[in-house]
Amino acid sequence: MARVLSKRGICSRSQGEKLAREGRVRVDGKIVRDPEFPIAGHERIDIDGASAATAASIYIAMNKPRGVVVTAADERGRDTVYSLLEGAGLPWLSPVGRLDKASEGLLLLSNDTVWAAGITEPATHVPKTYHVQVEGQPDETTVAAMQEGVVDAGETLRATAVSLLRQGERNAWLEVTLDEGRNRHIRRLLAALGFDVRRLLRTAIGDLVLGELAKGQWRHLTDAEVAALRRR
Repeated sequence: MARVLSKRGICSRSQGEKLAREGRVRVDGKIVRDPEFPIAGHERIDIDGASAATAASIYIAMNKPRGVVVTAADERGRDTVYSLLEGAGLPWLSPVGRLDKASEGLLLLSNDTVWAAGITEPATHVPKTYHVQVEGQPDETTVAAMQEGVVDAGETLRATAVSLLRQGERNAWLEVTLDEGRNRHIRRLLAALGFDVRRLLRTAIGDLVLGELAKGQWRHLTDAEVAALRRR
């Protein structure tokens, strides 16, 4: 049951489990406290007396600020991306992929779980592009090594494409493209090559670019943008 509520875009799966245990969910008029209660698809589900029918599909792009966590609730009381959506009257939305607390830039959120899976599943190879500021002076050898790959904690980490954007006396900016995303992928890859990341900004997912969207702001995707990511 909790899984169905999540797929309908009503709430997250964990929230659905909590609602069920609190006795707030009825299936065909009967209170069901078991979050794993099987749902065939034809049943009427109500939460607090209101129908939990499938919510309209929503797709948004956000410019996630640094220092904000991508989670619905944080046990340490840190600001989350959902605080940026307060008062917007949106249904429950799930992040499409992740950005860690120290990273910033383009983040997608949606209640369309099928569309989201098509972007995040490794088999689809949707490219994600990042601008990365590093301490030090990476050169063409570094660029080649990032694309060839390194082994860290038993995982092979590599970038699909890397280019040097600009270089100063003490740091440089790289453009890095990944077609898969492992935990702290870019930070670990560069650390293995002796470079510390100072800033990490995601600038594009597929053909969708961050553009001029201000930090902490969000917007609805156009139908064409949604379709372009769905076709990948």
